[in-house]
Order: sequence, then C-alpha cells, then structure tokens
Amino acid sequence: MLNDNKILETINMITQEHLDVRTITMGISLHSCIDDDVKKCCSKIYDKICKKAENLVATGESIEKEYGIPIINKRISVTPIATIASAAVGEDPTFDCTPFAETLQNVANTCGVNFIGGYSALVQKGFSVSDRALINSIPNALAVTNNVCSSVNIASTKAGINMDAVALMGKTIKKLAYLTKDNDSIGCAKLVVFANVPEDNPFMAGAFHGSGEGECMINVGVSGPGVVKKALEKCSGDLTEVAETIKKTAFKITRMGQLVATEASKRLGIPFGIVDLSLAPTPAIGDSVAYILEEMGLESCGSCGTTAALALLNDAVKKGGVMASSHVGGLSGAFIPVSEDAGMIAAARSGALSLEKLEAMTAVCSVGLDMIAVPGDTPEEVISALIADEAAIGVVNSKTTAVRVIPAYGKTVGDTVEFGGLLGEAPIMKISSYSPAKFIARGGRIPAPIQSLKN
Repeated sequence: MLNDNKILETINMITQEHLDVRTITMGISLHSCIDDDVKKCCSKIYDKICKKAENLVATGESIEKEYGIPIINKRISVTPIATIASAAVGEDPTFDCTPFAETLQNVANTCGVNFIGGYSALVQKGFSVSDRALINSIPNALAVTNNVCSSVNIASTKAGINMDAVALMGKTIKKLAYLTKDNDSIGCAKLVVFANVPEDNPFMAGAFHGSGEGECMINVGVSGPGVVKKALEKCSGDLTEVAETIKKTAFKITRMGQLVATEASKRLGIPFGIVDLSLAPTPAIGDSVAYILEEMGLESCGSCGTTAALALLNDAVKKGGVMASSHVGGLSGAFIPVSEDAGMIAAARSGALSLEKLEAMTAVCSVGLDMIAVPGDTPEEVISALIADEAAIGVVNSKTTAVRVIPAYGKTVGDTVEFGGLLGEAPIMKISSYSPAKFIARGGRIPAPIQSLKN
C-alpha cells in the first residue's frame, strides 16, 4: 500500500536526488533479415526495426508523463550485425559493412531513439570472415553515424582472451580517434571492448540483442547514485549499517524500474526481459558514484580504501535489487565512467584518482575502464595492452569487464575533452609509456583459467 510518506519520498528522490529510469531499451532479433544481397538485407533490417519500435519513444513519453518518472533515453539493441551481415559478406574479408551502420542510423532517425546498439561482433575464441569485415569497418561506420554504438567481445572465462582480437581493437580505436579528431575523438565513446559480455544489457555503448534472447524484449536500466548518497548522509552507523542502507535504497530504485518495465511491456505488447539496476552516474552535481564512496568516509575517490568501499557498494546494490525484481540482469551494480561522473572527474583532475587505481576498482565494480581519456599519441599497442589487462580481470574473476577508452587526438595530460550531455567531459589521464609491443605482437590466445572447467 502506498501512503503519503512514500509518495513524497519518491517525489523527492526524483526532483532533488536525480532518480530516473536511464533507459528503456527494446531488443530486436534480426535473424529473419539475413540475405546475401546487402541492399535487401539492409532494407529488411530497416523495415523490421521500424515496425517493432515505431511506438517505443511515444510509449516511454506517455509513461513518463503519467507516472512522473523521468525516462532519460529510449534505445534499441539488435542482433550483432557481424552475424546478420555474414551472408552478404560471404568469403570477402575486405567487404565494407558501413551500409549496415548507415541503415541503423536511418532507423534511429525514423524512430527517434537516442542510440541504437548492436554494430557488434563476438570474437572471444576466433574470427569469422564477417567478424573481421565488421571490425575493420568500425572506424568509418562510427565516424559517419551519430547514434550507432558498437561493441566487440574479445574474451570470456570459458574461451580465454583472443589476443589477435585485442591487437586489432587497439588499431581500431586509434583509427576511430583520428577519424573523429575534430570532435575530441568522440567516436571512441561509442565503442566498447568486452570480456564476458552480457546478452541483455540495456546500457550503451555495449547493448546488443543476444542469440539467447527472444524475438523482441523490453529491458530497462535504472539509476540513482544521488538517492544512495542522500540515504547515506543520514546513516551514522558502522559499515554493516551502511550496507543495509544501500540495500534498502536499491530496493526502492529497482521497484520503480520494475514498474516502468512492466508497464512498457504491457503497452507495447512485447515481453519484459530484465531490469538492470546499475548506478549510472551523470555529470550533474550530486549524481555521482564517487560522492557515494566519499560519503562512506573517504577524503577523495581514489584514496586507499576506495576499492573496498566500491566492493561494498556494488554488492549491496545487487542484494537490494534482486529482492525488488524477479528478473534482474544486464550489468547491475555500480558504474565508474570518469567523464560521466562529476566526482570522478574532480578526483582525476586533483590527482587522487589514477588509471592504475581505476583498474583495481574494476575488479569489484560492474563494468571496467569506462570513458577514460588518454593522450592522443598513446601507441596502439598500449591501448591493446590496457584492453588485455582489463579482460584478464574479467576472465579470471568470471565477471564482465570492459574498456571504453578515448585516445584524444592532439590532446595530452592536463588537457580536457568535452562531449556534453550525459557523456560529460574528462581530463586526459596519464598512462604508462613503457612498451608492451612485443607482448601484443605475439598474438594467439591466452588460455582460459582452470575455473572455466566447471562442467
């Protein structure tokens, strides 16, 4: 039963503490669109997505108005395009997959969504011809589109790390940074490299519709770092009480996401998939994961104790969320994107937060090195090695990790990249200049850890 206090509490969380539904994401299978003629395939893709998602934005807006809950983004995710393009690519690794990205951009324009994800490939164990063709096309595809997002899974606990893919992604990211250099290399903000990628993630840039998903699904991502921060301001107890406070708050946040997901599913006539209860920050003051960690008692995010505090936060968010919804999925935990979090930006600028500390934090958070800006002259082998390090953390710990790094062309330590909106801004962070080139050049695969043999 709702009472006046609960209603007022929810209103306050929305108006004062930045509580929102970050995204309603419609996942759509494109397997029925496969065709060996690229024009026919792209036409089928456009027609199918537009038919399925024609009411997505309007439905989100109507729920937003009716319930007074901000729904920031309406998005679409699709089957990895490397799979859908396979018949058109055939045996030609030089095939240009850019027309598929342009089709997705046309869909985004027609449907009015913020982003469309799924310009993706899964290469944790090896490449198909279409995988290579798609990855080779990523720099140009993301440079000529605005709302298309791309992801590549290069590792898993079962398969190990595909180091040939790691090397290729270093080259890809550098080329993409150059092609979008006139806009602070923003193309790299639309590309993420994963280990152990989830198939039902509603958040960009990593969202795609996995092969184990249904024909069409509704996934919702909620966010409320400011709500958790406010709750902790009233908590004067020990860390056990801190964890309990976060759990109770995460429950409330997730219940709101469950409500929106259920309502969107009913109105669109599409099955409800999952609620992703990740704490996704924004550049707005007060909507920061870093501020939560500092509220626990740290002088600054990045100090000793940050990894422990983040581990507590991530675990408590999951425990509270799973009590609020029977279908929790995606990434679900705490995000630590530097450019999108006012507290992280401040900590990085002051020198309290280093790239090395961020890497340690990724062992216990939901994703990985997210929206990190590094000098534009960082060698591609260093970018690849950074990806390999992050993949190793994910593979060994059987968790999702990812890298979304921006080697900002023409920028160096002390400079800043500015993207605006939810992407925010980021100080250029120092990265080790010692060369891993020989290590990356070896190629091959880093074998799966022994814990992968669980069956």
